[in-house]
Amino acid sequence: MSDKLILIRDEGGVRHLTLNRPQVKNAMSLALLEELVDALGDAEKSDAIRIVVVRGSDGNFSAGADIKDMANARNADDPAKAIHELSSAFGAMVARFATTPKTVITALEGAVMGGGFGLACACDIAIASHTVKFALPEATLGLIPAQIAPVLLERIGYSEAKRLTVTGARLGAEEAHRIGLVHAVTQDMDDAIANAISDCLRCAPRAVAVSKELLREARFVQSDTLVEHAASLFVDAVTGDEGAEGTLAFVEKRKAKWMPQE
Repeated sequence: MSDKLILIRDEGGVRHLTLNRPQVKNAMSLALLEELVDALGDAEKSDAIRIVVVRGSDGNFSAGADIKDMANARNADDPAKAIHELSSAFGAMVARFATTPKTVITALEGAVMGGGFGLACACDIAIASHTVKFALPEATLGLIPAQIAPVLLERIGYSEAKRLTVTGARLGAEEAHRIGLVHAVTQDMDDAIANAISDCLRCAPRAVAVSKELLREARFVQSDTLVEHAASLFVDAVTGDEGAEGTLAFVEKRKAKWMPQE
């Protein structure tokens, strides 16, 4: 078994990241968070990598924060500072995945808690196995879902986010799908991931990045204030290399250059 906390495999324009602490259900230590963010940052520097898939090893996505890190923070000379740094590291990881220009897919199996729950909410496509067990137990422990609150609200809305929070919810795949926490439920995760990747690779990479940025902006402003900005972005798209290639490919009834050609 590899001693690396994040296993990285690049194939066909996709970076596969596997959380690799199976002995603790892939609990997220500070070291793991650092490797995870670094792996994403490295992918963002490469035009060849268009999609990032995140999965956990040995049938679990992630059980959340590492207990040893929590204990060390409580016992530090300045516990408040240490706990603040730990929480901020989780928030920074979630924010990075929520705002990356790359397409992010999460393969959710087994335990999905804490920072793993947040990462699932931050991604673009969340696919759940029938084995998945989501948990939001913070309030039952006298705690709060501090760093996942923003992405939880974005994913399932205020009403459901409140319900899950005040009940310390535990939910399976079907309920997660019903409330929009995940986009699909599957009994064959490998096949579902392959299909999602195939769909995503049909889309032009810069168009995806700009679209994701525009959607983030549109959440917080009135639609009329975006008219000019959206029009400018559309001009750039139409007159840019991807727009020219995409429309020409459509007319010529062929695949655009960014699509897999086989």
